[in-house]
Amino acid sequence: MNILHVDSGILGDHSVSRRLTAAVAAQIKAEQPAATITYRDLVANPLPHLSGAHLMAANAKPEEVHAQIAAEVAESKVVLDEFLAADTIILGVPMYNFSLPSQLKAWIDRVAVAGKTFRYTAEGPEGLAKGKKVIIVSTRGGHYSAGPASAMDHQESYLKVVLGFFGITDVELVRAEGLNLSPDSKIEAISEAERTISDRGALKRAS
Repeated sequence: MNILHVDSGILGDHSVSRRLTAAVAAQIKAEQPAATITYRDLVANPLPHLSGAHLMAANAKPEEVHAQIAAEVAESKVVLDEFLAADTIILGVPMYNFSLPSQLKAWIDRVAVAGKTFRYTAEGPEGLAKGKKVIIVSTRGGHYSAGPASAMDHQESYLKVVLGFFGITDVELVRAEGLNLSPDSKIEAISEAERTISDRGALKRAS
């Protein structure tokens, strides 16, 4: 099994999403010691936001492409290849301002490539990344999974749409929300997420 572990939390050692993605990765590795884990930290090594220069470079002669753009295009290919090679993808996704970290959006723009992860047909778009599993580790300061505030969720909802567009339907969610409401709420949310991780391991062992 090839596992791709992606973190996008900007708080370093204080990041709850990083703590939880590490727990998921460790659990999978313990269950499948032969698994290969590729780690990408989108904060320590951020990708530049997609630009017209990146898109134009695909059809330009090498000598016509600025060296910096050529290097960024080459890195984009590495990112795409990591995604395509992965059987399971662990995504650490904190909610910032009701949506994704911009670092993660830049990564998505590198894997959303026509002819690689999706294509357009006469019947409509078709995902080309079928068969992969994605584990979304979602962290939120408030509560957005139910009630009126759910309309403000452009984090989990967006990811599910994008992954579905790629043909990925096996999406598992590990969620910790209410982290900023109070110290007790934070402890409870993290504990509940860690129980979810523990329970998924128990289910694997029982199956």
